Order: sequence, then structure tokens, then C-alpha cells
Amino acid sequence: MPITITQLNTDEVLRYMGCPPEKADEPLRAQVESCARELLGAIRPRWSWRGVDLSFEEEGVRLENGLLLPGEDLKAHLAGCGRAAVFCATLGAEADALIRRAERVDMGRALALDCCASAAVEAVCDRIEAELQEKYPGGSFPFRYSPGYGDLPLEVQGPILELLDAPRRVGLCVTANHLLTPRKSVTAVLGVAEGEIERTKRSCLSCPAQGSCQYRKAGGHCGIS
Repeated sequence: MPITITQLNTDEVLRYMGCPPEKADEPLRAQVESCARELLGAIRPRWSWRGVDLSFEEEGVRLENGLLLPGEDLKAHLAGCGRAAVFCATLGAEADALIRRAERVDMGRALALDCCASAAVEAVCDRIEAELQEKYPGGSFPFRYSPGYGDLPLEVQGPILELLDAPRRVGLCVTANHLLTPRKSVTAVLGVAEGEIERTKRSCLSCPAQGSCQYRKAGGHCGIS
């Protein structure tokens, strides 16, 4: 399914670039805004999803098709949820191509485009999450949870794409190293509970980059949590 976004949060892009928004000068902001316009004009975001029943086992969370999502962190995160919306999203090959072209002539602009793309795929996922929540009126939802968070391994990327028929439906595939291609893509699980559940937020503790995060080293955070 196609999806459209028309603007990006400049402050979020600056955070991805490692620059606190309040320290960004006008030339840098102008470059980010220019790159955001270029990226938004090039990308063709698409997504696919499937609703599944959940069961909880000692090893992790089992989807109704038989796929086991292993680990304790996701199991705790989905406590109280009987169903989930599993989805994938991609900006498409256009984003990767745009960044590669910029890398050949201007690495500074390539960095800004790459960070714009990271912000864009998060914005796409926010839109998808809102649409999925509308499909479950009266439901309660913890935040979306992706492979690589906590102890949920990247190895489940391939099986999730198979579940969603993603290669055929949206052109999203996975490499032998369990990385998504096109690169600016996401797979995620959005839990659905019938009753009220404890509201949680994404945090540094569940982030796969917490050990090397430049924001934390500087005493801040990326703005997502």
C-alpha cells in the first residue's frame, strides 16, 4: 500500500546528524531543509501488514502462523496483548539511490540526506501505526517493537517478510546478514490489547544502539524516547 508524507521534523533530522537542534546554525538548517525537500520528492513509501493472534511460550511469543519471536523482552512488552499487527515499511529504492549519488560528490549532503531518510521512515511508521490503531477500535497499544530492540534478534527479519509477502507486495527483501533492502526500511510488531495496559515508551534501554550512541555519550538522547 502506498503512503505519502509531505514534511519532516528538521529538529529530528539534526539529532540524527548528531547536532543538538539549538546549536544548528542557519546554513546547516538550510541544507537539511533542502535535503528534506529533495528526499520527499524522490521516495515512494510502501507498506504491508497482517493481523495475527498471539500465544506466549517459555521461549518467546508465537504468532498464529507458527513463527516464534524469541526472547524475554518482547514477551514482557506484549503482556496483556492477545493480537498484534505485524507490518513492514520501506521508502523504496529511490532513497538509497539518492544517497549513493550524493556520496560521490558531497559527503556532507549525503549525510544530511541519509538522516532525512531515517527521519522519513520513522514518520512513515508513525502514520502506519495510527492507521493500524484505527482498525482496532477500543484497543490499547504498546509502542511498535522491531527486530534489533532488546533481545529480539535480527534473524526474524526474513520470516517476518515472508509472513507479509513483502518481496512481492512492496519490494522489500533481506540480505544474508539479516539487513533489510532497500536500506531505509522497517519491520515491526504492534501489540493489540482489549483492555487497558500500562503505557510504555521507547527508551534507551531497549535501543540496539545504546552501547555506541553519540547522544548518550554527550548526555542527551535522540528525541524518540
